Amino acid sequence: MSNLLLGIDIGTSACKAAVFDERGRVLRDANSPYNVYYPKSGWAEQDADEWWNAVCDAVRRVLSEIAPADIACVGIDGQSWSAIPVDSKGNALARTPIWMDTRARDICDGVKTRLGEDTVFNIAGNDFLPSYTAPKMLWFKKEFPEIFGKTCKFMQSNSYIALKLTGVFSQDVSQLYGIHFYDLHKMKYDDALADTLGLSADLVPDIFPCHGIIGKVTAEAARLTGLCEGTPVVAGGLDAACGTLGAGVYRPGQTQEQGGQAGGMSICADNALAHKKLILSPHVVPGMFLLQGGTVGGGGLLKWFRQELCPDMSFDGITALAENIPAGSEGVVFLPYMAGERSPLWNPDAKGVFYGLGYSKTRGHMVRAVLEGEAFSLEHNLRTAEEVGATVETLNAMGGSANSLLWTQIKSDVTGKPIAVPESDNASTLGAAILAGVGCGVFESFESAVKKYISVKRVHTPDMEKHEIYKKYMELYLRLYKNLEKTFSEFSVLS
Repeated sequence: MSNLLLGIDIGTSACKAAVFDERGRVLRDANSPYNVYYPKSGWAEQDADEWWNAVCDAVRRVLSEIAPADIACVGIDGQSWSAIPVDSKGNALARTPIWMDTRARDICDGVKTRLGEDTVFNIAGNDFLPSYTAPKMLWFKKEFPEIFGKTCKFMQSNSYIALKLTGVFSQDVSQLYGIHFYDLHKMKYDDALADTLGLSADLVPDIFPCHGIIGKVTAEAARLTGLCEGTPVVAGGLDAACGTLGAGVYRPGQTQEQGGQAGGMSICADNALAHKKLILSPHVVPGMFLLQGGTVGGGGLLKWFRQELCPDMSFDGITALAENIPAGSEGVVFLPYMAGERSPLWNPDAKGVFYGLGYSKTRGHMVRAVLEGEAFSLEHNLRTAEEVGATVETLNAMGGSANSLLWTQIKSDVTGKPIAVPESDNASTLGAAILAGVGCGVFESFESAVKKYISVKRVHTPDMEKHEIYKKYMELYLRLYKNLEKTFSEFSVLS
């Protein structure tokens, strides 16, 4: 079988590698973990070389029972908004701030004061916020000028792994949205804005289509990974965008619901629908855009709850506690802002909050409130997207939480939308593999790839009586944040 495709996912907690056959089935997969470092308040960073070591480990393991010569092409997806300073020889010069890092807050405030609130947004289609790549580049320039001066290019998570595999510097289209001097409406760099910001387009690599072959596996990379020298590698793309494709979303109006470590949604459109409180990026599918909502709370919420409050229970056991609790958790509401919150709040000071606890409440109430809190954050993003004319009919689910029948049903009931769950729960690596397949000619088109690779295993239909109940709790959820917003800010120094 020489048409096997390898997908590599650079997630927040681990690298995942998976080999797919001609029908989209996983023949073998492997995970390899790495660390997140929190050296200061508001900082969250990772070591790109730890990513690479994890990739080498995971790929070697998936190839232990698969002939490397059967891998037709490699695709890579990765977490958003990295800013890896790399020298001309391809060496990472420092750890990268990752998507949840907010160290560049003061820099963002200064840029907005100097240029005005809308100057960058009108060009980039995204607000100038500390999580994005460009503010982090400016942070390196200000705080570590010696590193900035040695930097040849700033890389993304997937492009750094592609560099290690091929020796080629690349910047895929889907990750450009974090670089604010890229004009999402004209689809090119705005050199004047880059200069005004104190940056340059020379600081990022040449742009490639996400399915474009950037190079081939080098002899050294082959030795470290077990891949065959000369295996083609495509540019790859943003994990959320690859996951969106892997969930079967590639046409206007289709929507992906994400329930991995983080949560969110991605609405596919054929024009650039920009909203200052959401995230606009090119899709990995040419000509398409994604209006995204990215939240801090996702599967990580339940992971935290299990680790801290139910360490001896399985995830299924924990969710079983919530099955007999009524919709609305009998007044217990959870704000899922465990590391601040991204869209649509963009508040790094926001905190996780349980409201409505009392002596009659159980762990089951708390678990259900956690599940509902993540669903409320999804609904908040969907409502925000409607403000710019984005419409959603059905959500295609991806991520670990899609395996939970209860959690997925709660999301359907809260949003009032049907949720389709694809057969494969490897959406991100599957999307990366589809990019590889289109790039090397295994598939004629994205449409044919989706039809061949992706099928739906179940559909959740909303219970509209529960939806009406959840509407009331949604208003409580929104009011709780509004009433606590000032408090979060005033007492952030205590956390």
